[in-house]
Formats: sequence, structure tokens, C-alpha cells
Amino acid sequence: MKDIRTILSEGNTLLFDGAMGTYFASLPGQAETRCEAANLINQEAIAAIHRAYLDAGCRAIKTNTFTAGVDLAEGQTDTAHQIIKAACRIAQDCIKPYDAYVFADIGPAPESGALSRAENYCRQADLFLSEGVEYFLLETLPSDAGISEFAKYLKARCPSSFLIISYAVAMDGTTREGDSGRTLFQRTATLPEVDVVGFNCVSGPRHLLDYIQKLDRQDIRLTVMPNAGYPTVLGRRTIYQGTPAYFGEKLAEIVQAGAQIIGGCCGTTPAHIAEAAKALSKPLRIPTPPPSEVSAPPATPQANPLSEKLDAGRQVIAVELDPPADDDISFFLEGVQALQTAGADAVTIADCPIGRPRADSSLLACKIKRELDMEPLPHMTCRDRNFNATKALLLGLSMEGVHNVLLVTGDPIPSENRDEVKSVFNFNSRKLARYVTSLNQTVLRTPFRLFGALNLNAKNFAVQLKIAQEKEANGITGFLTQPVLSREALENLKSAHETLQGKILCGIYPVVSHKNACFLNNEIAGMRISDEITALYEGKNCEEAEDLAVKISAAIVKEATPYADGLYLMTPFKRVTLMTRILNEIR
Repeated sequence: MKDIRTILSEGNTLLFDGAMGTYFASLPGQAETRCEAANLINQEAIAAIHRAYLDAGCRAIKTNTFTAGVDLAEGQTDTAHQIIKAACRIAQDCIKPYDAYVFADIGPAPESGALSRAENYCRQADLFLSEGVEYFLLETLPSDAGISEFAKYLKARCPSSFLIISYAVAMDGTTREGDSGRTLFQRTATLPEVDVVGFNCVSGPRHLLDYIQKLDRQDIRLTVMPNAGYPTVLGRRTIYQGTPAYFGEKLAEIVQAGAQIIGGCCGTTPAHIAEAAKALSKPLRIPTPPPSEVSAPPATPQANPLSEKLDAGRQVIAVELDPPADDDISFFLEGVQALQTAGADAVTIADCPIGRPRADSSLLACKIKRELDMEPLPHMTCRDRNFNATKALLLGLSMEGVHNVLLVTGDPIPSENRDEVKSVFNFNSRKLARYVTSLNQTVLRTPFRLFGALNLNAKNFAVQLKIAQEKEANGITGFLTQPVLSREALENLKSAHETLQGKILCGIYPVVSHKNACFLNNEIAGMRISDEITALYEGKNCEEAEDLAVKISAAIVKEATPYADGLYLMTPFKRVTLMTRILNEIR
């Protein structure tokens, strides 16, 4: 058999098989069986599927090992080894009468577990190489975490190996972890150890065709393996309604668009691959170039006064005001106006703090931007929205001129409500930042300025700094900190100032009573009030305590200012008047 590199260099196309998992699940009595387990308990069924795809005309098949990395992540090394060994033997036996290749099929490694993603992929590679398989397909990947390390490892172990990396992107070009498919494609294409890069799964053939036509591919070898359209659920069965003839026609167009390694993912059957082989056997129609269009001038980004002030090196002051718990907005709007008059540059609005429902932070942000011309900084949690809802909300915010957001993972739903209210948590704050960054690069006329949270009161602040650096790597360019109310927090602020690239808004919280200090210290995560400050409030009445709060807050601002780019003031118990006193004191 020719080496695959020779086939591709001669301008030929390599047709893969279709979906093992969904096809196996469609067989009578197999819907509840794990597909990879069938390598051990129903080998003939797996072999029959391989042969059906080979008879349909494919010339490369994938081992039935897509989820073996999950076993490794869970410490089930023996199970993973047994599955991979059996899968290799079954596939290698099946190709003997055919002029075909066997590829090790590796799905995305879980984030959790004792192994890193790179270690997980490398362990699987060792098992495949020991079975004589040197061709590898890493598919349906949501990110390139571990890919560079794995590619170097594989080529060092086996210089003759052939490596395909394939990412799963939705119709908007992003992965489930918030990465831009275009960015992943370009970044992976720079790795000399990777032979082919492309896309599979999630999207149907038409959308992947449209997507690759807009890529800057240059001389990068491309693979595309779409789903058979999009799924619908009938009863308890998931059905893909894309017809084989349509799939074959679109796969031929994908080849015309530049893909050399093609095949099918979820929902594709031997019939789909047979139609693809038939379409590829005919002379390919030369595509007609679209009529030239006069390019519209690029849209001018909208202004972002808060971001511009920060970047100019001027100190900004953001004040947090909790959204109302009912539909009476009068106090909130009056409070924003008072803070604006006192000199606040922005108002931050929490997103259902402590997991309890309040007026939507983004809707309030749009309202005060439109009606009061005040810069809002809405918080956006990962708790209550999936990818679709998040993107829709961000587009709406941008249309309303709101271009700053604070991205936080979000407090969990209170335990007494969990039977009725379910959290979503498609991603954490770092993944959410990566997702918004990809929208900044590909969709939005005016990019969002992304802020993250930084806990200066953490016992192991080195861990918080590392997380903050990861946030910066994912697009965060500013941090709002937990309040400085102890000497330790001030020292941590200094450390953050020396370490981080992003702008830092130092948290200031005016303690309003001795009871308040004790409560915050004992019941609110992320708060730390020194014994010295707590003791100052003993015996103070309400008026005296507020005077003390102004004095202490002003003193902390003076100490913190050299190590911060601005201030983040938190309003306690709706005491807007107290905040205006502090603003007047520090400005």
C-alpha cells in the first residue's frame, strides 16, 4: 500500500468511514450498550460495521475506541488497554481483503482525572503503537489543550506516524469550550508534527462547507467529516434525517473546496459513505466563483469610555449596586444617579448574587446606559445560560452600547431550591472568557472589555494568581478584587500588581457595624476583615459606625492606590448615601 503522504501529494482524496457509535446504537437491542464495550462482548457486530463501510467504498476506517480516554482518566487502565487491543485486532482483520488503512480513533480527553490531556493522549498512543497502528485521528476536539505535547511525543516515538487533528465546531464556528475554530485551525497548522487539520461532528455538511470556504488555509492539508445533518428525537431514539444522496453531493463539494481527507460523523451510515464514493467517482464540477461584490467599509467600533479611561492610565471608580428583588426600579435608578453625580465612572450589577433571583443584570445595564448614559459593568455568570443564550445576550448588550462585562463562575443555587432550579454550568469563567474572546474576534463590531474576579483574601493566594493568569490567557484584561480589609489582602494586592498584566480595580467594602464584620468574616466566602478593624466597631452606634466606615475606606484607598488602576466600591444594604460620602472623601 502507498504511504498516505504519497496519496495526498498526488492530489488524491482519502475517504473515511462514517459513524461507528450512532450506527451501532441503531442496531436492534444495542441502544443501551456502550459501543466500545462491544469490542469485548460483541466483536462480530463491530466487524460487520467495519466491513459495511469498506464495502461502501471507504479506504480508511477508525478503530472503535473513541471513549477509551475516559477509561484512562478514571484510572481504568486495564479496561482501556483491553478495548484498544481488541479494537485494533478487529479493524486490522477487516481491512485484509481491502486496500484500506486503519486509524487509531481518539476522542477528547476529559479535563478531570489524574492525567492531563496530553498525558492521556500519550498513554493511548503507546497502546496503539504496541498494536502496530501508526496512523492517528484525534477527533471532535473542543480545544487544542495537550495537542502540541502529544504531537511531539508521537513523532519522537514513531517518526513514520501520520497525525490528523480534527475540531468540533458549531454553526457559528466555536467549540463547546468557547474556542474559535479558525484560531484552533491556524494554531494547530503551525505544528510541524501534525499532518492534517480540520473539522468534524456537531455541524452538518452544508455548514462545514460554508465554514471551510471562509478559512485562510494556504497550503494546509484539510480534513472534513460532517454529521449527517442535525438530530431530532423520536421517542427515545435520536434520528439524523440527512439523506445519503444529499450527504454525498455535499461531501463532493467539500472536496472541491479543498478537503483531501473526508468522511462522516454522527448519523452517517454505510449508505451515506456509498453515496459519497459515488459522487467522488464522477468528474468534479468546477465551482462557479460567486459574483464579485463591492466591499462595504468596515463598521466603526462604538466608544467604550470605561475601557478608554483605563487604557489611558487614569484611575476609574466602579460602584456595585445590587439589582432589585422586585419590579420597582425607582430606588435603583435614583441610586445610580446619585453615584454618577458623586463621581463614579461605572456601576457594576451582580447577576443573581448568592444564587437567588433578582432583576436581570444585563437588562438593567442596558436601561441605565440608555436612560442615564452611565457606564454599566454587568456581571455575567456561567450558571444560568448555555452557549446559545450567552451569545444571544452578548449580541443584545453590544447593540445597546454595553461593552464591558465581569465574567464569574457564579454562586451555586441555594440547596433548598435545587429540586426546582437546575444549574447549567456549560463552562467556568475561563472558558466563558475564551468564548467571548472568540466572539470579539469573529462576530462583534465592538469587542467587549472582559473583567474577572480576583480573591485577595484566599488563604493560598498563589493559586489565585495562577488562575488569574489563566484568565488573562483566555482574554480577561481587568480584575475586580474582593475587598481589602486586612494587611494580608493589601500584600496580595501588591503581588497581583507585580504579576498580572490586566488592570486591577481594588475592592473597597465599608463595614457598617460590629455585627456586620462578624457576619462577613464567618459566613461570606471570600471576605476577611482583620481583628483590628473589627474591634474598632465595638460599641459604635449606627452614625458612629458609618463615620468610621468612611474613615477606614479612605485610609485603605490611600494605601491601595499605588497598586491599583482603579477602585471597586461595594454598596452595603442599599446605603447609597454612605457610598456618596466615601466618593466625596476620596476624589
